[in-house]
Amino acid sequence: MAYLTETVTYVKHWNERLFSFRTTRKPTFRFKNGHFVMIGMEVEGKPLMRAYSIASANYEEELEFLSIKVPNGPLTSRLQHIKVGDELLLSEKSTGTLVTDYTLPGKNLWLISTGTGLAPFMSIIKDPEVYDQFDRVILTHGVRYAACLAYHNYITKELPNNEYIGDIIKEKLHYYPTVTREPYKNKGRITDLIQSGQLCNDLNIPDIKVEDDRFMLCGSEALIKDMTKILDDKGFHAARKRTQGHYVLENAFVGK
Repeated sequence: MAYLTETVTYVKHWNERLFSFRTTRKPTFRFKNGHFVMIGMEVEGKPLMRAYSIASANYEEELEFLSIKVPNGPLTSRLQHIKVGDELLLSEKSTGTLVTDYTLPGKNLWLISTGTGLAPFMSIIKDPEVYDQFDRVILTHGVRYAACLAYHNYITKELPNNEYIGDIIKEKLHYYPTVTREPYKNKGRITDLIQSGQLCNDLNIPDIKVEDDRFMLCGSEALIKDMTKILDDKGFHAARKRTQGHYVLENAFVGK
């Protein structure tokens, strides 16, 4: 497989477990918001690659990614030490199921994430076309500790003031961060808050129903498993390869 070589332009360490980085982007590289690519570096003469969702929007000049730090991870043990000017390998093509092409039309788009599963949704919430398709976009992000709420200030302060999409963000984007291991305004697992009706109550939006709500899921195996059961029990159907559905999920996301 042929790879592109891109240069690191920015690195931000959120805490001891989480970091973001940006790279250059060749003009020929195209992707849909919500897609992932293979990213990596050469180790012992061979490319060591992992799947990473793209956190930047498809109209932005650079590519941004969000990663966890795994001390003994084959790739992240090296990737977490990158600096501006370093080179990374990138697959020539992107792919993924977290695109609205796979969802049936609806009123509300739910972006349900835990941990680094937030990454593809960062690109989606910056997509003007998504707001043309839905009346509301609800972004949830579940983490253990508040320090892991990557992009919190960007979502709550910078994005609503964006000169191009700020007004539509203020009108249609609902952001709901949750924390499980320490006191926080929204405390508990996302799945429990959805099941109890607390999440809809907090956002002052109608209860979830098949006719109106569409879901994208990205995060831990536990999140995917529990959310899939919740949605299936409520009569929602997952999208298949050639059939649109009430919800889509990304199994290929790997943050290592």
